Amino acid sequence: MKKKVVSLLTVAALSMSMLAGCGNKAADTAKDAAETAESAVEEGAEAVADAVEETGTEVANAVSGDLADKKVGVCIYQFSDNFMTLFRNELQNYLVAQGFNADNITIVDGANDQATQTNQIQNFITSGVDVLIINPVNSSSAATITDLVVGANIPLVYINREPDADEEQRWEDNGWNVCYVGCDARQSGTYQGEIIVDLGLDTVDLNKDGKIQYIMIEGDPENVDAQYRTEFSVKALEDAGLEVECLDDEVGNWDQATAQQLVANALSAHPETEVVFCNNDAMALGALQSIQAANRTVGTDIYLVGVDALSEALEDVIAGTMTGTVFNDHFSQSHSAADAAINFLNGQTNDRYIGCDYVKVTADNAQEILDSVK
Repeated sequence: MKKKVVSLLTVAALSMSMLAGCGNKAADTAKDAAETAESAVEEGAEAVADAVEETGTEVANAVSGDLADKKVGVCIYQFSDNFMTLFRNELQNYLVAQGFNADNITIVDGANDQATQTNQIQNFITSGVDVLIINPVNSSSAATITDLVVGANIPLVYINREPDADEEQRWEDNGWNVCYVGCDARQSGTYQGEIIVDLGLDTVDLNKDGKIQYIMIEGDPENVDAQYRTEFSVKALEDAGLEVECLDDEVGNWDQATAQQLVANALSAHPETEVVFCNNDAMALGALQSIQAANRTVGTDIYLVGVDALSEALEDVIAGTMTGTVFNDHFSQSHSAADAAINFLNGQTNDRYIGCDYVKVTADNAQEILDSVK
């Protein structure tokens, strides 16, 4: 800061401006700076400028700390995944807002290949990143990933695809700087089922045989989210006392085009289908294309639910062309992941599991959710 001060008022105002928005600590610092300025009137403008310059340095450190110099490596299992696109964009924005330099944040596409992602992790380690945030291609590879990263003494935050309980216990038993941030997929599956339950048996049981006939389109069968959404969506129906019949259960690998073909085949083979469950919205959008191609109408002679609350899916819920979805809150998850990484960088610890809640989405609240994600 240049030590040329035209008046005490200007200096005091500058001090307060620099400190705005820095929280209680910064507010106290601002008060101290102002008092220093007032007492320095008789000592001349040069002394006032020195006080302001010192305070400015303290505030700069409080705002950004050392984060601007920290290197963050982020591994995403596949950039073409709609939800993970929302997640990584929000993560990037939030990290920058917290004081990281955008040039020091590197996000890479694993292209849905574990060997590719493992190589990317090794490259990050070699390049000397300070923290890693990883959305694993295969959650079953978590032990290998953890050993690589912990062996390099780098903190690790897993996101979206949860390693198994034994792996998480290993982090705690060894006191490693490793944690997982994500939502409990059992909740998302339960919410899918409840959306159907809430419609009532009389509404959904179109052929009046006393049971719900459904087809299930799963994501990656190795992924715990896919497993739980598949299991708990049906469990919610059964827990409500409804009898169910699975007509078809296929693996769509989170992909819209794949799901479109699978649902087209299933509807042709099973015209009695009353509900289509999809483990994510991308597949639900594909399912909707096949439903419409089969001259079926969601809400009239078939029902369709997904997960993620993608903008296009929310618009379909509002329009009535999709029964419901579940908001996979990429805001809270990405922010929590970044906060966990910051904790590790600051020498603090995290719970090994940091959970976020899903939100059930129907026509009643779809517009509200859509407004929040746009």
